[in-house]
Amino acid sequence: MDFDQARDVFLQPREGATAPAADTPALALRHVLEPLAMVHIWSTPAQAHMAKAGLNFLTGYVGGRGCTLGDVTPGVVASTFAVFEPGLAADLWRQARATCSVEELLAVRNGGGGEGLRAALEGVDEAGIGRVTRTLRAALDAGGPGELAGRPLYASLRDQPWPTDAHTALFHVASLYREHRGDAHLGACVAAGIDGLEANILTELRAGFDLYEYTGTRGWSPEAMDAASARLTARGLLADGALTAAGRDTRQQIEAATDLAQHRVVEALSDGFDDLVATLGGWADRVVAAGWFPPDPYKRAAG
Repeated sequence: MDFDQARDVFLQPREGATAPAADTPALALRHVLEPLAMVHIWSTPAQAHMAKAGLNFLTGYVGGRGCTLGDVTPGVVASTFAVFEPGLAADLWRQARATCSVEELLAVRNGGGGEGLRAALEGVDEAGIGRVTRTLRAALDAGGPGELAGRPLYASLRDQPWPTDAHTALFHVASLYREHRGDAHLGACVAAGIDGLEANILTELRAGFDLYEYTGTRGWSPEAMDAASARLTARGLLADGALTAAGRDTRQQIEAATDLAQHRVVEALSDGFDDLVATLGGWADRVVAAGWFPPDPYKRAAG
C-alpha cells in the first residue's frame, strides 16, 4: 500500500461522527498525544523519508515502530503488533528489514517524526515545546523501573538516545506514552481472555465503526473475522453484529485496566494536568489540520 492508497482509506472525514468520550485523565492524555506520536507515519516529511529509503506506507509503518526493538525475529514484531494479522505483520517486518538496516529504520522514524512536528507546529515557541516535553518525561521517570514490566515497545523506546532537537524530543516522548499505553492495553486484553482479532472487533464497535469496517484493515481474512465473531457471540459479548451489554462492560473493564496500568505516570502529571492536555490538544489539532493524522474521530478512539 502506498501513501495515496492509505490516505484514501484512512484520511477521510466522517461527518457527524462522535467517538466515545475521553472521560478519564489517562484516556484524555492518550487522545491528545496520538497525533503527535504518529507523524512519523502520516506526515509529508515522513513519507519523503520512507520513499527515499525504499519503504512504502505499510513497510514504513511496521518498520518504523518495530525498529526500536532491534534486530528481532518477525514473530516478536507480530506479537507486539497483536491487533494486526500475525502473518502480515511478520511479512512486512521481513520486507522492511530486507530494505533497510535497523539503524536506517530508526533514522527514517526520527527524521519523519521530528520534521513532521516542526512543520505542523511552525511558529510555536520551542521553549514551550521543551517545557511540555520535560514535564512528560519527568512523569515517565516518576513511574520508576516497574513501568518497564510487560511493555516491550515502551522499553525499547526508553533504550533509544534522547533527541536533542525540540521537535524530535516531543515526538519521542509522545511515542513513549503511546507505546506505554498500547503495551498495557494488550496486557489487559490478554488478561481478559481476548485475543488480538477479538480486541479489534470489540474496539471498532465501541468506537462506532460497523462490524469489520476497521478490523478488515488489519489484514484479517473474512473467515478469521467470522470465527472471532462467533467466539464473542458464544461468550455473550456480541449479538447480531453489535456489542451486548456484557460486551460493552467487558470492553470497558479492559479500558479501566489499561488506565490503572498508567496510574503512576498520570498521577505524576496531576498538577496543571488540564492546561497540559489543552496545550497538547491544540498541537494535535494542528497535526490533524495539516492532513497528517486521520480526522475521523472513530479512528482517534480506536488507535
